[in-house]
Amino acid sequence: PRKVLQLLRLKQLHNGVFLKVNKPILQMLKLVQPYVTYGYPSLKTVRELLYKRGFAKVHKQRIPISDNSVITTSLGEKGIYGME
Repeated sequence: PRKVLQLLRLKQLHNGVFLKVNKPILQMLKLVQPYVTYGYPSLKTVRELLYKRGFAKVHKQRIPISDNSVITTSLGEKGIYGME
């Protein structure tokens, strides 16, 4: 199971990852089912995670996403004005 956890990018305790659902991923999840919890995230959960732990790369610097102004200033010319 340790190799499967590494393939799923779960290398530490209390880590989380987002994965695309496909047949090989589901088979790996079945192997490590006693050790992990998995399911579909809600929009509220994803939003809270991005605002709490999300970072944007602006001018080769890692800046925390605190509100939509960070996204608007860096991606406004491409038509992206916020997280929503």
